[in-house]
Formats: sequence, structure tokens, C-alpha cells
Amino acid sequence: MGVVIPLEENKTRQASVKPLVDLTKADMDRVNQLILSKAGSDVQMIPEVANHLISSGGKRLRPMLTLAAASMFGYEGDQHVRLATSVEFMHTATLLHDDVVDESDLRRGKSTARMIWGNQASVLVGDFLLGQAFKMMVEVGSLEALDVLSTAATVIAEGEVLQLSVAKNMETTEDDYLEVIRAKTAALFAAAAEVGPIVAGTGRAERNALKSYGMNLGLAFQLVDDALDYGGKSADLGKNVGDDFREGKITLPVILAWRRGTTEDRAFWREAIEGGKSDEANLERALGLINRYNGLSDTIARAQHYGTIARDALAPLPASAWKSALLEVIDFCVARVN
Repeated sequence: MGVVIPLEENKTRQASVKPLVDLTKADMDRVNQLILSKAGSDVQMIPEVANHLISSGGKRLRPMLTLAAASMFGYEGDQHVRLATSVEFMHTATLLHDDVVDESDLRRGKSTARMIWGNQASVLVGDFLLGQAFKMMVEVGSLEALDVLSTAATVIAEGEVLQLSVAKNMETTEDDYLEVIRAKTAALFAAAAEVGPIVAGTGRAERNALKSYGMNLGLAFQLVDDALDYGGKSADLGKNVGDDFREGKITLPVILAWRRGTTEDRAFWREAIEGGKSDEANLERALGLINRYNGLSDTIARAQHYGTIARDALAPLPASAWKSALLEVIDFCVARVN
């Protein structure tokens, strides 16, 4: 179990998002109020579906990045609250859509919206939230911020389609995989961080620093997520262990085990992933192969690499409590076990 040692070692360091949570608490209270307001509708099913996911216990890391990235440059207005809410609505919409595409039963330990209200309601409420997100972006009045977030929305959609095109394809390369997670996950992290300095009116260097920080943090975050799908527990993940395997997703632990395996091993992966034979016995064999070929530990090592790039992106910025909190988020994302 190559992943256990680095995860446990990092756990003792108690990396936490608490410093960021504490610093952004007042603004996040305003974000949460705005979320409830903008998720409202006279169409009863819309707030029911939206609130089911919004209230399900996510850490809301992405909107906190927006708030912190604006406040660290001395911003004292309220437009960052609207942008942070837009970011959270974009994220929530993608989760609703993802669960339909992936046919997921669990999200953060609860039944997915599609399991309760059906696929159609999930997709349409996701569309509603995207519409509300763009309305708030327009209200902010920053064409630059609108450009960054709307571009991210496009890239995320492209990432979803790209993931579909490589699903159940064992010829998928690590570069292909990184392209998917850069689009699906890291693009929104990058946009969330970049719009902070934009609304704060900083220069290009500060904006680029936060964009790079967000992009590489997002890559590290998703790499760890994909490792935990094979090395975590359902209670930690908020979903079933091995869901990626059952859905035929080609993630880095699988890619590494496939590339490094024997001809017999590769025949198994083709049967299990491409052939859809993803029963519990094959999941156990997959876990054994991933561990034999260091698929988990090397995926975590990749995450640590991108975490280092994120840390270096913030290095030129002056020391502050905000900067320290953002740096600790990197450690939390790489070391988290829940």
C-alpha cells in the first residue's frame, strides 16, 4: 500500500483549511446568504434540488480562494462576494451535471440529486445555477472577471467531453489525463483565484501569480482525489471506493499500473475497464496491481510536485496572514484523507 505512508506522514502535520476559513468567515457568511437568495425560485423544485447539494457539507474552498485572493491585496468592497458566489454556483452546477454523466449514486455521503429527483431535474437546475452565476458576474461590472470565469465555464465543458472521449480507453496517456483534469478541475480553481486580484485592481504579475497558484493547486487536488478513490474509505470520500473503476474512468493510478504491468496485467485492465467487468473481485485485483506498481504513491508524488509549483507561484508576494493561509491550503489538499 504505497500511498499509506506519505498520507499518514502528512497527516501528522495537521495541515488545515482552518486559517483560511477563519480569515474569510465574515465574507463567507455573506456568500452563504447570497447563495440562499440566488438559489431561490418560484419553481419549487429548483431550490429543493439546489439546496440539497449546497447544504451537503462541502468545504467551499473555491469561493474562499476568491475572497482571500481579493482581500490579500487590500480590497474592501463587496464585489468579491458576488464573484465568490458565482464560482460556487459554477462548481455546484458542474457537480449536478457530473453526477448525471457519471451515473453517480453518492455525493459527499448523500444520495445524489439525480437519485432523488431524476436526471432531467439535475441537469436543468444546474443550468439555472449557471444562469444565476453569469447574472452575478455581469452585476459586478468587470469585463476582465467575466472573461476569466466565462472562459473557465467553456474549458470545464470541454474537459467533460474530453473525459467522455477517453473513458474506457486503456491507450489514454498521462498527458491525456492531465489535460482532462486541467480542464475539469484546475481551470475553476485558477479562475476563482485570478478574479480576486482582478476585482482588487492589482497588476498583471499579481494576477498571474494567483492564477498559477490556483491552477496547480487544482491539479494537486484532483490527483489526490483520484488516488483516494483507490486508497481511501467511503466515509472519507463521501462516495463509494472504486467508483472511478466501476465507471471506467481512466485516472493516473490506472494509467501507471497499465503502463508498468505485464502483458497479462494489461489484458486484465482491458477486460475490466474496456469490457466493463468491474465487479468486486476485479476491483480487488485492480487495487493489488495499482499498489504493486506504485500507482498510488506515485500519483501522490505528482500531486506534491504541483503543490510545490503552487507554493512557488506565491513566493514573490509579500508575507501576510492571507498568504500563509493559502500556502497551508496546498498542504491540506495534498495531505487530506477526507
